[in-house]
Amino acid sequence: MDLTNFYNWRYATKQFDIEKPISSKDMNILKEAIRLSPSSYGLQLFKVFIIENQELKRKLRAYSYNQSQISDCAAVFVFCNYTKVSAVDIDEFIELKSSIQEKELSKLNKYGDFLKSTLLKKPSKEVSTWTANQVYIALGNLMTSCAALKIDSCPIEGFQAEEYNKILGLENMTSAVVAAVGYRSSDDFSQKEKKVRKKMNSIFEHK
Repeated sequence: MDLTNFYNWRYATKQFDIEKPISSKDMNILKEAIRLSPSSYGLQLFKVFIIENQELKRKLRAYSYNQSQISDCAAVFVFCNYTKVSAVDIDEFIELKSSIQEKELSKLNKYGDFLKSTLLKKPSKEVSTWTANQVYIALGNLMTSCAALKIDSCPIEGFQAEEYNKILGLENMTSAVVAAVGYRSSDDFSQKEKKVRKKMNSIFEHK
């Protein structure tokens, strides 16, 4: 399997086929790709809202600089990061780790204490930046998985996060990045344009 074929096929889709939904089978694969994404310490301090309701997509479009991808795609993935870490978040992770890996809680307590001593003292702004960085890893996995399934995607940072937060009723979280996902319209001129990327030697340097 040559992964570069997927990356060459995909592009930031500008115009979606509003009539074509994503199958439940493919949707589950996309969700699993996000769920399995790596995150710092394995804490997964993010949540993803998958918006398929057309009325709700139209509301979000109004706070996305009227970008048509938001209302016309099959589903809008809104990646939201935690703005703070609590002791409860860490305790729940340790309990989950104990259950899945079949390890006694007593043997994981030191790791839990380490996480608390490391993370609970961080300023909220630093925590929010750190957790926001994590969602971009999950976003990358989503877009790669979409391409492998011949599903189109378009990452979007041009939106008003505060308004998204109000619409989605977020607490202790904020909208970090959005991905419009669906199938390209045959009228989308962007699919016919050559991909513009720097040459290898402009990006990579071996030492």
